[in-house]
Amino acid sequence: MTGRFIVFEGGEGCGKSTQATRLAERLGALLTRQPGGTDVGARIRELVLDGVAGDVTSRAEALLMAADRAQHVAEVVAPALSAGRHVVCDRYIPSSVAYQGHGRGLDPAEVRRISDWAVEGLRPDLILLLVVPEAVALERTGGARDRIEAAGADFHRRVDVAFRDMAVDDPEGWIVLDGTGTADEVATRVWSAVVDRLGALEASP
Repeated sequence: MTGRFIVFEGGEGCGKSTQATRLAERLGALLTRQPGGTDVGARIRELVLDGVAGDVTSRAEALLMAADRAQHVAEVVAPALSAGRHVVCDRYIPSSVAYQGHGRGLDPAEVRRISDWAVEGLRPDLILLLVVPEAVALERTGGARDRIEAAGADFHRRVDVAFRDMAVDDPEGWIVLDGTGTADEVATRVWSAVVDRLGALEASP
């Protein structure tokens, strides 16, 4: 038995981290995130988000994210799936396409190609995109907390449009969900979407 791979995507303040945690608990799944799901990834997260080494160019940022993803899939995601455990991941390849591609102005197709190579083509069984109005996102985050969040409103609008466009282009792989309301209300929407697309999954061993 191979586990199911479910990914949460969305802009800042959409609630994906909260909902990823809740879904993982419900499924008995491995909860993880990108960047930062390994020791190597934690160092990369510091470089990219906290800016501990100073400014990072857009191309370097894209390559660092792909490096995080390669290590994460090889060390964490693929072994768990092979062992029959479900995996719920907070961000995956679409985040690089949206943030480093559309947000930073790099070629989105090239960004995707690099990440596809990094993960040896591993695709999620389902991508859940949580969307919220800009005002709601700002209220939840309280403003910029890292160098990507501080990239500006236009940057984040490009990211938001990119996520929505990817969902439209791949309706079999994505489900778009309203991220507004209480955490319980959103969790109900998430569970209904998962059951509708993947069936009533048994908890991981």
